[in-house]
Amino acid sequence: MKKLLLALVYTALAAGANAADTSRAALEDLREGSMKKLIILPDPLPVSDTAFQIEDDGGEARLSDYEGKYVLVNFWATWCAPCRKEMPMLSALQEEYGGEEFEVLTIATGRNSPTGISKFFEEIGVDNLPRHQDPGMKLAREMRVIGLPVTLILDPEGREIARMLGDAEWDSPSARAIISALLEDETG
Repeated sequence: MKKLLLALVYTALAAGANAADTSRAALEDLREGSMKKLIILPDPLPVSDTAFQIEDDGGEARLSDYEGKYVLVNFWATWCAPCRKEMPMLSALQEEYGGEEFEVLTIATGRNSPTGISKFFEEIGVDNLPRHQDPGMKLAREMRVIGLPVTLILDPEGREIARMLGDAEWDSPSARAIISALLEDETG
C-alpha cells in the first residue's frame, strides 16, 4: 500500500512538472518575428521588492503590489528611440488584454522628468499606460536591466517568467498569442 501511495505521489509530481515544461515549450513555439528574442525562463525568478515612484502623486509602489495577475513590466526612458517605437504597441496590448488578469506596467528609469514623460506620452498618443518612475535606477539595477528597453513578464505569483532585451512588436500576432496562452493557462 505504501509503495502504491508513493507511486501515485510521484506520478502526480511528474505530471505537474511535465505540464510546466509543456507550457514553457508551448510559449517558446509561439515566438515569431521580433518575439523570438523573448527569453522564456526555465524556472521563475523572484523579483526585487524595491519601491518605484507612482506617476504624479509621488507615492510609491512595488512589483509585489501587482501579484495576482500577469504583468508585463517595461523599463524605458524618454530619450530611448526604440522605447518610443514600441510604447504604442504596449498601449495596444493593454487596450486588448488589460484588466483583472493582465496589466502593462511602464517604469521610466533614470533621468526622466514627470513633464518630459507626460510630453512623451502625449506626442505618441498613449493615454492608457502608467507613467511610473525609477529615477535612481535602483529597481532597474536590481532587476538586471542593462540597457533599454527591457521588458519582463511576471506571473500571478509575482515571479519573472520571461524577459525581452530590446524592443519588440508587442502588438504582433505572436505577442498576442503568448499573452493569450498565459491567460488561458491561468483560467483553464
